[in-house]
Amino acid sequence: MAACSFRRSIASQLSKVLDLPPENLIKSISAVPVSKKRHVADFQLSIASVTEDGSSNCLAQDLQLQAQKLAERLRCDAVVSEISAGQGTVNFTINRELLAKTVLQQVLKDGSEYGVKSELFSTVPRQKAVIDFSSPNIAKKFHVGHLRSTIVGNFIANLKVALGHEVRRINYLGDWGMQFGLLGVGFQQFGDTEKLKSSPLQHLFEVYVQINKAAEDENTKKLAKDFFRKLEERDEQTLSLWKRFRDFSIEEYVRIYKRLGVHFDEYSGESFYQEKSQEVLKMLEDKGLLQKTTDLAAAIDRMNKHSWDTMIYVLILIKFGVCSNMHQFIPQTDKTQSNHFQHLFQILKLMGYEWAERCQHVSFGLVQGMKTRRGEVVFLEDVLNEVRSRMLQNMASAKTTKEIEDPMETAEKVGLAALIIQDFRGLLSSDYQFSWDRALQSRGDTGVFLQYTHARLHSLEQMYGNEQLTDINVACLQEPDAISVLQHLLRYDEVLYRSSQDLQPKHIVSYLLTLSHLAAVAHKTLPVKGSTPELAQARLHLFQAARLVLANGMKLLGITPVTQM
Repeated sequence: MAACSFRRSIASQLSKVLDLPPENLIKSISAVPVSKKRHVADFQLSIASVTEDGSSNCLAQDLQLQAQKLAERLRCDAVVSEISAGQGTVNFTINRELLAKTVLQQVLKDGSEYGVKSELFSTVPRQKAVIDFSSPNIAKKFHVGHLRSTIVGNFIANLKVALGHEVRRINYLGDWGMQFGLLGVGFQQFGDTEKLKSSPLQHLFEVYVQINKAAEDENTKKLAKDFFRKLEERDEQTLSLWKRFRDFSIEEYVRIYKRLGVHFDEYSGESFYQEKSQEVLKMLEDKGLLQKTTDLAAAIDRMNKHSWDTMIYVLILIKFGVCSNMHQFIPQTDKTQSNHFQHLFQILKLMGYEWAERCQHVSFGLVQGMKTRRGEVVFLEDVLNEVRSRMLQNMASAKTTKEIEDPMETAEKVGLAALIIQDFRGLLSSDYQFSWDRALQSRGDTGVFLQYTHARLHSLEQMYGNEQLTDINVACLQEPDAISVLQHLLRYDEVLYRSSQDLQPKHIVSYLLTLSHLAAVAHKTLPVKGSTPELAQARLHLFQAARLVLANGMKLLGITPVTQM
């Protein structure tokens, strides 16, 4: 990793002056964010991070003075061309020719592994991680309220895999409970086998609405209880009907997940843990504790089955209801979610499972105002169809749109990028107001802009860069706009490290948006066409590196980069 070699070189010199081991200094040396002022250093050392008093007791003046004194004791060398004192920092500028050569060589050499091989991760142990996310309720169409859980869980799984962890993606379905007694009775009265085959979830939704109108009738209640009792007793005919509901549901969900670019290693559910729940219930009774036993049984079973090092829940607690024309989807507040999972982990610990300390819940806020042209949105597929339709319209009317082999597929990928970036720009725990206009802007901080930038850079490579780039004189890349791109590429490992620590995608989103803006500026000011062959090759090398890192980051977020747009 390019940044690593520079950090090590700086740390080596600092260690002699500060009398500290170089490894203790590595994480205190950070790449400096690109500034519009242009004249910024490449790395900085925070004085507060290496003084015993720390920032809590040291006045700004003291830190400034210490920075100046330290800067005066350091010397430039073959790697560092300039050293200066800042506001409580010592700043280091890397030799410009070495910067270009090292960064570009490293990006093209590491490819998809650029950033993840960084020594910043050297002390992070590789783990087995179970990630529980999405979790829709079977026999119901995929509700839009499950979108955040799905894309957030997918991001965390992607990030963990990229960093070398062994990941198990689990979809814990809501597939058990009294509502299936009611649905079973409803299907017996109003169901149609052919409709169930052709449009299973839509038909079951219609059946559920119909039977709910009769749900207050005492006879219907009794029939529903009897149906569910037979289900619990594993009656063959009743279980067969329930299994068809479940299988059809999973088939439909897999189709939706494919559109989202999401996959699972395991589909489980509350039904899997009915028998195990009885064992857990006995343990709870013995210890005087109460808790929903299927959640506990699932956690215990996963440890027995997968021997995980960490288990991450990316779930939202919901209540479901039905009215005449739609499902009521009532998500719980962020605080309610956290309380539920903290209570679950606490109960596990009280039961004697020390590994409960390694369970984690990633909470997230609500999306407000998501509507289609027809009005309030309910189902996720409506959102995916709407965003694809709007993108097709936008692409058809845009002057820059080129002939595309599969416009529908491209519109789908760009539209999904728009949804993901709007969702991931802020803290996950925050609610946000959804806006179609804002999400689908082709300029600005949007997923559409990321895709457009990637397609544009790919087109540049196709046009001018078909030959293998060898013996490139990167010393040509001394223009401020080229240096800005190189400086930004330096920071990628730090951004990945930060996201790996707090599991927030916003750090990567912000990084990629800045990279796209820098690449867009460089594309204008550093033309390939019309330049000397030597300069053209060096610039192509720069744009190729920018596109590779952009693609890597997009894939982590769950976005498939497009090559035409």
